[in-house]
Amino acid sequence: MLSIGEFSKICEVSTKTLRYYEEIGLIRPDEINPENGYRYYSIGQLQKMLFINRLKSYHFSLEEIRAVLELEEDQSEEKLYSALHRKRRELQERLHALEYTLNQMSNDILNLEKGIPMMSYLDKIEVQLVETRPMNILYMREMLSRDDYAAGYGNYFGRLYEKIAAEKLTLLGTPMTIYHSPEYNPAGNDTEFAIPIKEPVKGTRDLPGGLCAKAVLKGSYLELTSLYAKLREWVENEGYTLVKSPYEVYVTDPNQAAGPEEMVTEVYFPIKKK
Repeated sequence: MLSIGEFSKICEVSTKTLRYYEEIGLIRPDEINPENGYRYYSIGQLQKMLFINRLKSYHFSLEEIRAVLELEEDQSEEKLYSALHRKRRELQERLHALEYTLNQMSNDILNLEKGIPMMSYLDKIEVQLVETRPMNILYMREMLSRDDYAAGYGNYFGRLYEKIAAEKLTLLGTPMTIYHSPEYNPAGNDTEFAIPIKEPVKGTRDLPGGLCAKAVLKGSYLELTSLYAKLREWVENEGYTLVKSPYEVYVTDPNQAAGPEEMVTEVYFPIKKK
């Protein structure tokens, strides 16, 4: 048996962390001395602790690790395989975001060296006044947290596409997201996922057409906040007011794009004159 101190030293996990892991049921000592409360771990538990450390190094949360550890033996390999694939996709997305940020920083540095203001890119965003047509949309509405946004929208649109395929519905456009919350809340935001279709079946609704301020982004979704800021400024300066929730239309599928620079997204602000 190994004392908690020796177990801690071998696995490079503090005794405080081991006690916390015991508290949340992640890994418990094999033996606790009832007289003095000393904790002891078995040699066999070293492998379990190394497994936990390995998943932590892959950026699994403690909740995700516990879910993996609680799997039945006959399911564990298959579920672990799926979990690793999912986490790898998440890390690849973060890596791409970091690469994009580094390129953006390099461009800002070059512009500053040339005497070009860092925020001058906002002046290049073009805003158009357009009249949109009504649409019949198949939709689902969810409260999404910041972590949900980071994980991406594929799961939600996937469920809509599954229904379209199962019921042989007719596509009339590309996916869109409508943001209904009046303010940003990291804990949860009212978000509607939609796909325009022909048939008015259960789970569809009318999206009214009307006057909109529109801007187009060709690039990473990370730049969308710049479009929202530019559109809001344009609406104010031109004497309009926002009348419905803004929405995004994803003209290109991110999975089909060669890189962020190939992705095209349209942002619409439904408006009317003040």
